[in-house]
Amino acid sequence: MMQHGPLLEKLLTGAFICAISDSENFRRLQDEQLQEQVSDYLKPLNRRLAQSQDGSVFFVAYQELDNHARETLKQQFSQTISALLPLLEWMQLVQEALGKDGALAAGDTIKLQEFALKTEDNQSLRQRLQALANDKFFNSQADAVDAQVKQIFKRLKENGYLRQPHGDRQYYEVTGKIEHLIELVRFIRDEENLPVSEEPEQEELL
Repeated sequence: MMQHGPLLEKLLTGAFICAISDSENFRRLQDEQLQEQVSDYLKPLNRRLAQSQDGSVFFVAYQELDNHARETLKQQFSQTISALLPLLEWMQLVQEALGKDGALAAGDTIKLQEFALKTEDNQSLRQRLQALANDKFFNSQADAVDAQVKQIFKRLKENGYLRQPHGDRQYYEVTGKIEHLIELVRFIRDEENLPVSEEPEQEELL
């Protein structure tokens, strides 16, 4: 497994590997034999290789929910929940501003300046952007729309939801991590209790 060391390290840091964020490793992980090898390697760490329901993103999940794993998942879940509403609001803003028919999906391209201009030209969207930028997740102190948008996209890139293929060009690609977020939303919608429970679905999502 030494040849797969960088891949394993990346997974263990909490990375979400998809065709957009890491096309080479995503291609390698299509190999079922490698999937089994990775999971076997992770087993002594009480981890395993997991996928989103549509198979668009790979990540590490716990093998068994012991007390330590449950406590860690509770902390991760709380952090994710605190960022959930601003992330959903951002997705809706992009959808409305750019006239997209459906929700954002992995591989979608967003031009920062196009989004900024269309938001600035619409008073309702501009007010919502202001509130979103001021949210503690994005933490923008700027008054100008362009600066607010840049901070929002910067934070989304830092958190793995967007990829900027070229540092000198202001367009971004949505990564497969957005699919994990959507699955989390579905989970919350379908479950009455948010704290980590014994249900196996919760392990899959986190």
